[in-house]
Amino acid sequence: MSLFDFFKKKEKKPVETLSPILPQEIYEAGVLELGDIIAPSALKITPRELNLGDKIMRTFFVISYPRFLSESWFSPIINLDKMFDVSIFIHPINTATILRKFQKKVAEVESQIHTREEKGLVRDPILDTAYQDLEDLRDKLQQAQERLFDVGLYISIYGDTKEELDKTETEIKSILESKLVYIKPALFQQEQGFKSMLPVATDVLNIHSKLNSEPLSSIFPFISFDLTADKGILYGVNRHNSSLVLFDRFTLENYNSVVFAVAGSGKSYAMKLEILRTLMFDTEVIVIDPEREYEYLAEATGGRYFNISLSSEHHINPFDLPVAREDEAPSDILRSNIVHLVGLFRIMLGGLTPEEDAIIDRAITETYALKDITPNSNFANVSSPLLSDFELVLAGMEGSESLVQRLSKYTKGTWAGFLNRPTNVDINKKFVVFSVRDMEDDLKPVAMYIITHYIWNAIRKNLKKRLLVIDEAWWMMKSEDTASFLFSMAKRGRKYYLGLATITQDVSDFLKSPYGLPLITNSSIQILLKQSPTAIDVVQQTFNLSDEEKYLLLESDVGEGIFFAGLKHVAIKIIASYTEDQIITSDPSQILSIKKAREELSGKEEEGKQADTSRIKQMRQGFTL
Repeated sequence: MSLFDFFKKKEKKPVETLSPILPQEIYEAGVLELGDIIAPSALKITPRELNLGDKIMRTFFVISYPRFLSESWFSPIINLDKMFDVSIFIHPINTATILRKFQKKVAEVESQIHTREEKGLVRDPILDTAYQDLEDLRDKLQQAQERLFDVGLYISIYGDTKEELDKTETEIKSILESKLVYIKPALFQQEQGFKSMLPVATDVLNIHSKLNSEPLSSIFPFISFDLTADKGILYGVNRHNSSLVLFDRFTLENYNSVVFAVAGSGKSYAMKLEILRTLMFDTEVIVIDPEREYEYLAEATGGRYFNISLSSEHHINPFDLPVAREDEAPSDILRSNIVHLVGLFRIMLGGLTPEEDAIIDRAITETYALKDITPNSNFANVSSPLLSDFELVLAGMEGSESLVQRLSKYTKGTWAGFLNRPTNVDINKKFVVFSVRDMEDDLKPVAMYIITHYIWNAIRKNLKKRLLVIDEAWWMMKSEDTASFLFSMAKRGRKYYLGLATITQDVSDFLKSPYGLPLITNSSIQILLKQSPTAIDVVQQTFNLSDEEKYLLLESDVGEGIFFAGLKHVAIKIIASYTEDQIITSDPSQILSIKKAREELSGKEEEGKQADTSRIKQMRQGFTL
């Protein structure tokens, strides 16, 4: 009751009978109940539907089931991408009462069968089946293996227009009727249907079918596309049912992931969001960044940022050798690094003939020997050779003239500043980013190969939980040697507690490599965001997508797509808090706004410092006077 009504009723009383209004009564008259808050602004009931505020609602009930209900028969309805409610009311029936009814029913059916036999009529399969089903169910009820229930299954759909409701109704009917389950609208009972849908467990519609325990169990639990674990980080929201997609990649069969999406669809945004949340779980993260997108994230989280380019002050010597672990022999490490260097020179020199391959292999061994590095050396106390040392050794070998000429641009030419220097980077930090944006395109595969090998040596040295992110991984898939090394890391990373996350927008180039598909199959987590029409058929075939999922990827908005974990997958929307968004955004307009805000803040701080300096000078002058 409103305060107006409260006072109006009081005014009808004679003056002499008026009693004082207590403050508590005034307070209680103005208190909002829960019903006042959640109730719609208006309600209109028609025979076929119910206008509920801005939405139109229509309720149906199930009237008939088939003889057998298969497992998960209700899951296509539960996972429809529509707005609807489902209520299931289960009323147990007393077994003794139903057995008495069954006895009478069995007698009736048996009598009909005998009557047909006496008349010489052909056997009726329907009567025989009914008799057999009744007897089987009666035996199970008698032995307490089954129970019988009155079950009411109601579905309410919502829409903005009647046409939208009709379309949803047709879709639901077609799905259920294909399984021989039939529904009817609650004509002239929409109000009862609405009340039965409210979360107060009241069956007002009261339209039931009898089901025993076994078919009833096929409705439960609601088989929904849930992809979540009891621990991990938030990847996004399940677009099927708004549940949370939570996973810890380090609890899966392998720790790897792949992300495929076109430019501007949010793939780097999604990866940066995962990095930010992963850092909170005592995990070291290393990123190979081809577009300088992770610089601010490294700055905000207190990480290290290395810019690898021809003019950069940061260098990595590919001839460096990692210190052998207790379970490793120095000879195996030296042999492995020689094989790696042969692969590196194959990329640098544009391929090698079998004869050149043998010459390079022998020259690397002699270069290490020149620095007194042998299979029995302690690599912690050695000085690694440089590329110029390798060139000197190679120049003295027969048949190496062409190799020396091709190598000279890395030692004396325009590319000399990149490789021919001692290593001066240290990745002993929780978050490390290597940027190769300023590296020439021809050198990017070489740079990424050298960086990943350097990271791999550091990972093998100390066992820690780590995540290695390779953005625009298609650069590495262009060469068989870099693709092979990337696949080797994916296969062996679990042994060293390493998760490998590869991101690419060029799906075709990625899958053209013989290591592309194996890299996908060796990734427990796969994320597909918006795809281009030219690549969607390849993606559909690779991930065995339905046509609906194919069109979902074509029409997805930024940050929307499909999330795979093992054999299951769901439609996902990636979300971030405001603070996370300010740190990880790649939107140029947002970045400019953030930079402008920083400059303004910096300008105000500078003005404040100048004002403080001016006041101090004035104070000093006053003291001098």
